[in-house]
Amino acid sequence: MGVGLGLGRIFPQLGALLDRFTIAGVSVPIAIGLLVMMYPVLAKVRYNETGRVLADKKLMITSLVINWLLAPAFMFVLAWVFLADLPEYRTGLIIVGLARCIAMVFIWNDLACGDREAAAVLVAINSVFQVVAFGALGWFYLQLLPSWLGLETTSAEFSIAAITLSVLVFLGIPLLAGFLTRTFGEKVKGRDWYENKFLPKIGPWALYGLLITIVLLFALQGDNIISKPLDVVRMAIPLLIYFVVVFGAGMLIGHALKLGYPRTTTLAFTAAGNNFELAIAVAIATFGATSGQALAGVVGPLIEVPILIALVYVALWARKFFPTASTTISS
Repeated sequence: MGVGLGLGRIFPQLGALLDRFTIAGVSVPIAIGLLVMMYPVLAKVRYNETGRVLADKKLMITSLVINWLLAPAFMFVLAWVFLADLPEYRTGLIIVGLARCIAMVFIWNDLACGDREAAAVLVAINSVFQVVAFGALGWFYLQLLPSWLGLETTSAEFSIAAITLSVLVFLGIPLLAGFLTRTFGEKVKGRDWYENKFLPKIGPWALYGLLITIVLLFALQGDNIISKPLDVVRMAIPLLIYFVVVFGAGMLIGHALKLGYPRTTTLAFTAAGNNFELAIAVAIATFGATSGQALAGVVGPLIEVPILIALVYVALWARKFFPTASTTISS
């Protein structure tokens, strides 16, 4: 983040230069970083074991309720409480709350020893809901609900094509690559070679991809972020509250439902994380690259990355409260 902010500040034209490399609204440099980040993690998933995740009704229903009912509503409340006088930033935060995580959550989940198969299934379900429900929820939280409450409304048109493209690029490509690698790797060389020889070689590339993505992301808006520190702080406060509360709620609910440590951790991270790539793309396409809404989208990962890394340690500490943790953590 520091390198990206520094580059954006020293070379303010860098953001415009990187922004030229887009295809159908998707930033090619950021897409490459995300694909490099996600492929090794998705190659680790044992796809033949995802059926047991789908059979876990408690996990499926709880994830849908938190992701698509509670979390967006909570972000709406926080945005209005903390940014009532800043409509552009408020709208940007609401959009961030609607974009459920489909990328970086794999990294946080893996670092915290969550259930990889569960993460793959929950993210896939979130992706389907994202395509189907994002536009409708945007209309509800930006126009309908504010009008009911006597608040200022915001007009915004969300492109279903852009949302679908984001899901296909940022999840579809690495998911297909991971599935094919696992399927043919095990068929040709066997599971022992695949998991003990091949995966350790590609594993570090997930973090390389994460670092590349973060540097590029903050280089795009580095000058803007450094030039408006007070605005960033105003947005950081509700985001900090959001990530901590939603993650904590996920952990407590999973513990109460006796989901076990791996799936509880996966539930918490998939609920707390957000699809900043989609949020930024939607904000830029709808309100412009230099808009406050786009800046709010970039501030999202500025807060999310360090907070969720910290929450990885919180999850690992909380493992002692799950009696079956030692036997159910995925290898």
